[in-house]
Amino acid sequence: MGFLLGAFATRLSHLYLSVGLLAGLGWALVFTPSLGAVSRYFPTRRAMATGLAMAGASVVGLALGPLVPLLLDAYGWRGSLLVLAALSFNLMVAGALLRPLDVTIEMESPRPPAPRGQGGLRELLHHGPFLRYALAFVLVDAGYYVPHVHGPARAQEVGCDEQRAGLVMAVTAVADGVGRVVAGLLAARPTASLLRHLFAWSVLTGLALLLLPLGTSFGGLTALALAYGFCAGAIVPLQFTGVAEVVGAGRLLHAIGLMQMFESVGSLLGAPFAGRMGRLAWGWGCHGVGGT
Repeated sequence: MGFLLGAFATRLSHLYLSVGLLAGLGWALVFTPSLGAVSRYFPTRRAMATGLAMAGASVVGLALGPLVPLLLDAYGWRGSLLVLAALSFNLMVAGALLRPLDVTIEMESPRPPAPRGQGGLRELLHHGPFLRYALAFVLVDAGYYVPHVHGPARAQEVGCDEQRAGLVMAVTAVADGVGRVVAGLLAARPTASLLRHLFAWSVLTGLALLLLPLGTSFGGLTALALAYGFCAGAIVPLQFTGVAEVVGAGRLLHAIGLMQMFESVGSLLGAPFAGRMGRLAWGWGCHGVGGT
């Protein structure tokens, strides 16, 4: 409905309310119960199932990259929003296939079910390990989207044309999807705890992000983008699977929803903050050159 109403917008404020607020709310209401359902369906293979499910987001993101410009050229922005609305309405079909499996939770843990509704949320807001876990991913998400937002500009800055810049971002998206699947498969093996896997991938992602500015050519930037996409993608399924390790399966839905709300702060502020810092650094560099 958000995309559909956005196609008939006559002011920018209409797009804020439709595509921004309404569609964003719809995606949030889809994302949390979908992940919760997958986690409940596969309690013993939660990491692998989540990794396979989350890989779909990378596939669609890779497909929409070249598709949206073609739609804009063929149908304009209003027609493109109508096509995206038609695609999004298929979520109702997928959602109709989800069924609650309360018996899964009962078989997985003999403990009494966690409080539902506001009682469960209040408990999570006083749950120290969960709050620390959520705060960690606020910081992770602050950096996660920076290469995706500023990557094309960085590629052009080092001399890549638009086609090569798009190729760098495509490599990142493919590596992200592969990383999600591989991390899920590795976490399913009992060689180490899931949270240790998550910690290792987080460290590798931070190192890859730290090294990205060293890519000063198409080949170097592509190799670093490949490494970053793979490691960052590996974090995605494990972070949601790790919630069950921290709070238990009975509170999983509440915990995922609350953590996503916290993470949205980091996602919202990370890319603009990085752009601001980059502009300040550029300004200082120009000032230094001018001073010399």
